[in-house]
Amino acid sequence: MVGGLPVAAVAALVASGQANPVPGIYAMVVIAVSAMAVSRIWLGNLLRLGERLRGASNDTAQPLVLDDTPLLPAVREVADGVTRLTRSLAERGALVERLRRSDATIIEALPDPLLVLAENRTLLRANGAARALLGLSGAPRGGDAAALLRHPVLADAVDQALRDGAPHAADIMLPVPIPRDIAAQVIPMNPPLADGGRLMLVLADRTRERAVERMRADFVANASHELRTPLASLIGFIETLRGPAEDDAVARTRFLGIMAEQAERMRNLIDDLLGLSRIELTEHQAPTGSADIAAIARAEADAMAPILAGRRASLRVEAPEAALARPADAEQIAQIIRNLLENAIRHGREGGEVALTITHGPRKGVTLTVQDDGIGIAKEHIPRLTERFYRVDKGRSRNAGGTGLGLAIVKHIVIRHRGQLNIESQEGVGSRFSVWLPAD
Repeated sequence: MVGGLPVAAVAALVASGQANPVPGIYAMVVIAVSAMAVSRIWLGNLLRLGERLRGASNDTAQPLVLDDTPLLPAVREVADGVTRLTRSLAERGALVERLRRSDATIIEALPDPLLVLAENRTLLRANGAARALLGLSGAPRGGDAAALLRHPVLADAVDQALRDGAPHAADIMLPVPIPRDIAAQVIPMNPPLADGGRLMLVLADRTRERAVERMRADFVANASHELRTPLASLIGFIETLRGPAEDDAVARTRFLGIMAEQAERMRNLIDDLLGLSRIELTEHQAPTGSADIAAIARAEADAMAPILAGRRASLRVEAPEAALARPADAEQIAQIIRNLLENAIRHGREGGEVALTITHGPRKGVTLTVQDDGIGIAKEHIPRLTERFYRVDKGRSRNAGGTGLGLAIVKHIVIRHRGQLNIESQEGVGSRFSVWLPAD
């Protein structure tokens, strides 16, 4: 309105010459400027409204601020609605985060090794027990869990669980850092966890139980084979003493001596079998103590005097004042040295020399070496020397008094200590057995 007249009427009067054109033009300019200002306010508020709508999915819940103008009631109502929407989304996001953290806390606290996978088999979470079992550090994220576990049977169980939505079991052998028997349960999560977890893998270490089963079977097979010969000898001599040699004092004395030797052989065999079984039961558990290998070596060397005398051999010991290995089981370290020395003395040259050397290194650790000057071992036999009851020359080994378990015991003790066993031999020259043990 201009002067109480509509804008259109003023414009018509000006055009017909019935009104002074200056006030009319002025009025039209004012109207145009006012319209531009109002349009600018509208446009600014609409732009801010659009930006707020685009960011409505963010966690922020700040209210939408518009220019203070009474011309935009509809826009202000929409702005208030957007503010309420963003606040609701922020509250929902906070709730999801609380649920995710709650799931993570529960999973981390579980004593069983547990992995959480997304639907695409991406590893989302591994609790502390799983990280320890798999040899992982930190909280791994990403990657294919089946590839992480390196076993096609588990990958197949994961695929089936995703396909049919039902739990599946898998028995696998996990080769890190020591072979372990693992029973895995793949459990679909319906609904998924807050972080998108779609599958839960529960792992149970069955190494000890299955080792017991295997050892029971091995014990029966090996014991029945190795004990049959001395038992047959004992039975034969007993029958002879009850019959033809009953009144022969000389024969009785000789037979009783042989029977005592056979009984001693049986006792040594049983002791070694039981000792090997105990070592294998704890093979996956690293020792926690420490041991002075130099002191143990000197003590075990002194204990070899009777065996050395029987073979008319000598033993040379070279060791520093102290050589500490950690972690280590002192009793088992002594058994390593004892078995290697007995093996070298019995299978070395009669009247020869055995050398026991203790050195530091080559890396952070201690190396003990036992070397003999015997007949040596052919190369094709070396890889199998640490197998139970493996003998290069069965007759010669039995005559030497061995049970066939000494090097197997050494191997398993070295494995438990996370060490290394190296065997070198040259026919006609002798053999060299080296054991490296860590010194953390």
